[in-house]
Amino acid sequence: MRKGVPAGLVSQLDLLGFSGIANMLSAIKFAKWYELGRNDVVLCVLTDSMELYGSRITEMHQELGEFTGYDAAEVFSSLHSMTTDHMQELSYPERKRVHNLKYFTWVEQQGKSYEEIQAQWYDPNYWTDIQSQLPAIDALITEFNERVGLIKNL
Repeated sequence: MRKGVPAGLVSQLDLLGFSGIANMLSAIKFAKWYELGRNDVVLCVLTDSMELYGSRITEMHQELGEFTGYDAAEVFSSLHSMTTDHMQELSYPERKRVHNLKYFTWVEQQGKSYEEIQAQWYDPNYWTDIQSQLPAIDALITEFNERVGLIKNL
């Protein structure tokens, strides 16, 4: 085990789903891009776990075979050799262009309004106002988890 990596950490890797892994890789690239050091902190949201991807894992095993210790070592090595390739610090118009890419997923797939996308960009309180909704959001998550059986009523 690499110095500084708790042994129990490896046994918990399934807590990272594909989106969480992508976020972690982005955090690593971010830290390298800005030459962060041991006294700097990067917050990385691990948005999902592998529990969501059972069918996808089965597909990957059928296509690629079982994930072996050798495969794990190869992935671990690639994390340490992660570079800042395919990164670009964006100007204001470039960030706005990326923001506007949300139209399809927000409006066409989720039924949100174009005005809401605009508010996300222009309203300085849009994201902080969401914080006041946390108790209601938590209640909806709990209700969903109970309905699908993730929380067992005792």
